[in-house]
Amino acid sequence: MEQAPGSPQGPEEQRPQDAQSLPGCYRHPDRETGVRCTRCERPICPECMVSASVGFQCPNCVREGSGTGHAPTAAQPRTIAGGTVAADPRLVTKILIGLCVAFYVVQLAVGDRFTERLELLGQAYVPLFGSVKGVAEGQPYRLLTAMFLHASPIHIIFNMLSLWWLGGPLEAALGRARYLALYFVSGLAGSALTYLIAAPNQPSLGASGAIFGLFGATGILMRRLNYDLRPLIAILVINLIFTFNPGMNIAWEAHIGGLVAGVITGYAMVHAPRERRALIQYGTCAVVLVVVVVLTLIRTAQLS
Repeated sequence: MEQAPGSPQGPEEQRPQDAQSLPGCYRHPDRETGVRCTRCERPICPECMVSASVGFQCPNCVREGSGTGHAPTAAQPRTIAGGTVAADPRLVTKILIGLCVAFYVVQLAVGDRFTERLELLGQAYVPLFGSVKGVAEGQPYRLLTAMFLHASPIHIIFNMLSLWWLGGPLEAALGRARYLALYFVSGLAGSALTYLIAAPNQPSLGASGAIFGLFGATGILMRRLNYDLRPLIAILVINLIFTFNPGMNIAWEAHIGGLVAGVITGYAMVHAPRERRALIQYGTCAVVLVVVVVLTLIRTAQLS
């Protein structure tokens, strides 16, 4: 099972390479940044960046219609990835955390019968139900539902802290729809790789695959903004050491699958050219999902 110690630890506030010379965001003074509004030249962090025809503008300039030639109501704030700027930039992250906590409460209340119906299992005889269960037995929904289950209090605590630390800034930078697509694509990729490689009777559960996807996308975003990647890389290395520690009993396949999918999808989200941005972003998500389906079909054929 994916265990909490193998989940990515949320990085501390990342600092640019020259921390002494870079100012803080005008709305969030504790966040150092090297990016400025192209209109008023105030420093802005990723949460405050709104895509403009050239560079980024701050929310104030966008609301005032500065540089657009339109009335204030005509301005459409956009994130660095082209998403809509939301009043609550962490709403989706809060909902995801709430769903995971709700599932865990049900796990505690109902017991193994609930968990064993929804955890990721390739193919195995389940004594509790007296029959063979698993993805190969016509239960592909386990690839998704396993992302919301957790094995212990420490497991869910570490995963939810990581989701909060990594997910909030990413949601603000990408926008809700793109962030949600990244999360589920990464989680499903992790589940598919686990199903393909792990023993068919080895159960797996946890949000770690999706969180590792957020980890990879965070690295892509930080690179795009010219932030210092060394702290993030150090945390990633520590987590990979835990991931491949035989004594931790961690589904490393979910972590690696999620990380790779997060890097690929995150790159498409951040670097897609403006004129074909949505097509490339969601097209990349579709391609990754096709790979997930292909891997699932291959493994199902092997186990049939």
